[in-house]
Amino acid sequence: MKLLVLAAHPDDAEISIGGTMLTQANKGDEVYLLNFTNGEPTPNGTVETRLKEAEEADGILKIKRRIVMDLPNRYLQDTIENREAVAEHIREIRPDVMLVQTQLDQHPDHIAASQLGTAARFYAKLTKTNMRGDPFYPPKILYYFTSHFKMDPSPSFVLPVDEEVFKQKVRAVSAYRSQFQHKNRDIPEFLKLMGNRYGSRINSPYAEPFYTPEVLGIEGLEHIL
Repeated sequence: MKLLVLAAHPDDAEISIGGTMLTQANKGDEVYLLNFTNGEPTPNGTVETRLKEAEEADGILKIKRRIVMDLPNRYLQDTIENREAVAEHIREIRPDVMLVQTQLDQHPDHIAASQLGTAARFYAKLTKTNMRGDPFYPPKILYYFTSHFKMDPSPSFVLPVDEEVFKQKVRAVSAYRSQFQHKNRDIPEFLKLMGNRYGSRINSPYAEPFYTPEVLGIEGLEHIL
């Protein structure tokens, strides 16, 4: 399969679904990552530093390709122009599954990223437009959680993450040294608490939650954890 992960900023997807991205890459899937912004300005770091850290994370998580758009950080908007720009990337990659941030968030960029990704999926199939590429409609769209609300969301399902993959997820997130070295938070411990929370519900060391408004099918009851 081809997976296209959309995120407002570098490190958003790694924190939320780094385990899922590596798990699928280990199965032979092609994982593409599309960042709408380069994440700058931020209190610490530079554009060049952030991109170098993202490249390091890509190697750890076996990301086939990362695309960083030049949309404005802190001011990301779901506009017609931005929908078409994202839709052109969707047409180029032609993913089987899109993974997008949920709107259940306090961060304005994350909310806009969810709206923009959802709309771009629809725009990618339009005909009689000036957009580059052939029309394409990704068959599935899933939403992952990057919420700044203090809440415990109820996912539609969770995907297991084993011990070794989780270690690599921590390495990938920790690659963003400019973003986390100044925070009063133990990032590995934070990721562990989040992963344990959902893993405990399916008898897995760790897991990552997802939401979908669409009906998903399973091949058989034996696949339920």
